[in-house]
Amino acid sequence: MGKGEDGGLRLRSTREVKLETPMASDEVRSLRVGDVVYISGTLVTARDRAHKRMMDYIECGKPLPVDMHGIPIYHCGPIVRRTNRRWIVISAGPTTSMRMEPYEGYVIRRLGIPMIIGKGGMGEETVRAMEEFGAVYGAFTGGAGALAATLIERVAGVEWLDLGMPEALWILEVKDFGPLVVAIDSHGNNLFMEVYREARGRVDEIIRRIEHKV
Repeated sequence: MGKGEDGGLRLRSTREVKLETPMASDEVRSLRVGDVVYISGTLVTARDRAHKRMMDYIECGKPLPVDMHGIPIYHCGPIVRRTNRRWIVISAGPTTSMRMEPYEGYVIRRLGIPMIIGKGGMGEETVRAMEEFGAVYGAFTGGAGALAATLIERVAGVEWLDLGMPEALWILEVKDFGPLVVAIDSHGNNLFMEVYREARGRVDEIIRRIEHKV
């Protein structure tokens, strides 16, 4: 992360990258904070209740209904409608990712998840798991649920619907799903923390100036 001519933050990288799932580990390791990613292939949605059940299955040695290796997890509770024996996604905006912090590091380590998609970033444990196992966090614009729905080609399946529509595992086939900004990469770079430190530094400087005048 550097500073632009106006003193504001600028991204290290502004590459556009198109990836297909399942993602290869070297592709994911090559991503850097600021890269803009578009995904084609399979995404699986999961919120906190689904993450909790995944942990329970893993700890009990019970196989998950979906092979998640190399597949991104999208923090999303989609609005889906059943019609003519198939599911239609009406809206699929991102959920605040920090809700999944108690589970995500464990899930990344045990299931080989290459990318988490959501909004708002993740905590320290998840960031450590990303660095250790080669995963990244792709930030998707909040409030863009209708746009996301247009990028979903079809619902390939659904599991754990007993948890409720938003909490189920929705297996989605997507085409050029994005733009996703890599906000946390597998090398310890974290856009959210760098923005926070920059903002904190500016606040401290303002306080010092006020105190000096007083």
